[in-house]
Amino acid sequence: MPERSAPVGVFDSGVGGLSVIKALVERLPHEDYIYLGDTARLPYGTKAKSTIVRFSIENAEFLLSKGVKLIVVACNSASATALDALRARFDVPIVGVIRPGAEAAVQATTSGSIGVIGTEATINSGCYEQEILRLRPGAHVLGKPCPLFVPLVEEGWLDDPITRQVAERYLSAFRAPRVDVLILGCTHYPLLAGVIADVVGPQTAIVDSASTVAAAVEGLLLRMSLANDTNSPGTHRFYVTDLPAKVKRIGRMFLGIDDLSIELVRLGSN
Repeated sequence: MPERSAPVGVFDSGVGGLSVIKALVERLPHEDYIYLGDTARLPYGTKAKSTIVRFSIENAEFLLSKGVKLIVVACNSASATALDALRARFDVPIVGVIRPGAEAAVQATTSGSIGVIGTEATINSGCYEQEILRLRPGAHVLGKPCPLFVPLVEEGWLDDPITRQVAERYLSAFRAPRVDVLILGCTHYPLLAGVIADVVGPQTAIVDSASTVAAAVEGLLLRMSLANDTNSPGTHRFYVTDLPAKVKRIGRMFLGIDDLSIELVRLGSN
């Protein structure tokens, strides 16, 4: 059994998982966090399942080498395709982002019509639709891949005219009354939440996978008696496989941490 004082590990294909770190720190400020962004090999959403599984295993092995007590797969593509393989291979608790997001959407909808946006891998897997229908049989799920959102976030274009034009093109089908809830099925997308909300309008509720997974992590740590029992603020360590300067810039802008320290690491074939 891991120690309570051990850090929580989080990995993503790039900077999108910073939205999960932000939600975790807001909800569990006394935990220590280790973040790995596999920026050398993003995006995951256009890659084969076997490749995503291999990358995810390498990411988990890196985090475990740092002594983490729990791993958050802060990548919808990896959660959709690699979660079972990770849980079969490693003993630590592993939390994905699919189920918490689906549960929050089912609780929020009144009409039963739910939209999901994500990468091609996430949408094509049908993972959100399967989970939503398990929770609410008869629900109508409208899914759409939005592949350009990830590179826009990685460029730091979080509120840019080009980003708004792309959002208008992607999201016109998700305005009420066609759906009343929209799941941001990629952890990059909460960084664009303001633009997305403006485009779909106030009648469509936004479900942020970052905040829902933070709540799931809190519940799991409490149930397993793994929550850090210190009252001191937690520490944060960030690792990336490429472009640390860009990640530092985006992280500073999004997390509000001026002295964000990022270390470059090499994994597998990157």
